[in-house]
Amino acid sequence: MSYRDETKEINIGGVKIGHGNPVAIQSMTNTPTSDVSATVSQILALEKAGCEIVRCTVPDEDSARAIAEIKKQIHIPLVADIHFDHRMALMAMENGADKIRINPGNIGSEDKVREVVNLAKERNIPIRVGVNSGSLEKNLVEKYGGVTAEGIVESALDKVKLIEDMGYDNLVISIKSSDVMMCVKAHEVIAGKTPYPLHVGITESGTVRSGSIKSSVGLGLILGQGIGDTIRVSLTGDPCEEITAARLILKTLGLRKGGIDVVSCPTCGRTKIDLISLAQAVEKIAENYPYDIKLAVMGCAVNGPGEAREADLGIAGGLHEGLLMKHGEIIRKVPEGELLDALREELDNWK
Repeated sequence: MSYRDETKEINIGGVKIGHGNPVAIQSMTNTPTSDVSATVSQILALEKAGCEIVRCTVPDEDSARAIAEIKKQIHIPLVADIHFDHRMALMAMENGADKIRINPGNIGSEDKVREVVNLAKERNIPIRVGVNSGSLEKNLVEKYGGVTAEGIVESALDKVKLIEDMGYDNLVISIKSSDVMMCVKAHEVIAGKTPYPLHVGITESGTVRSGSIKSSVGLGLILGQGIGDTIRVSLTGDPCEEITAARLILKTLGLRKGGIDVVSCPTCGRTKIDLISLAQAVEKIAENYPYDIKLAVMGCAVNGPGEAREADLGIAGGLHEGLLMKHGEIIRKVPEGELLDALREELDNWK
């Protein structure tokens, strides 16, 4: 069953998620939001990388006011991330935020939550209700004997009901944990229990290398079950790396098309060209082309020609040279030092 086909459609500044819409890719800036120039620069880089929704932290009034100017200079929806002070949620919406992210448990009394909900309702601004395992309420930790998937889900659904009882249902739910398998189980538990779209991610997953691996495993297991309507790959590094990882995860799962799929062999003692550097360079080149094709970079005469022949375009390495193959046919033999230029020429004239 594909739960994402049945979730409620939510419009975030023109990007629709849920109800079978494509899984949207998100990231979050790491600049001070009050620094408009730096934040806009980072968002524009994220847009170029393929980000579709961006989130900025709003810890103070300067950051909330900056949203209005940031919005004038970017082209994707902006989500305001709010913690502790409900006034920042109000100011963010007044300054044009397309969506707000709150944890009703940490912004104060029910009356303060109601103020936020009332303004969101007045302006039809979606609210993302976020719960992390690290902030699970004490009573739920005691009820379940620790931090558990069931406790995370109960916490999230309690907060959703609070807002529903205030007469608002333009909602997105986020339940995250740095424990990959706990996060997977939580999404399995909540799927089918709520009509709202789910924002999925493995929180605090780590550096670009370790975080990409953890996120690939967790998101693969969740998305592969038809759960999840928008994702963020949370990495300690350049936010653009999050977009690269997210796009590849979605493409690997068949949830996205477009962009060159580069495959390369792991190298072995048979390899007679500098395949590692070659493959890395090819991957960078491929990022600049929109073609939905497979590009193989292979290193030896054993498997290379066959794998390259199966790809739309391929390099089969030999002794300091390589065969360039297109649609299964050898089109020319190229010295190692000229392979990248030859590849660019083929891509520039791709048919």
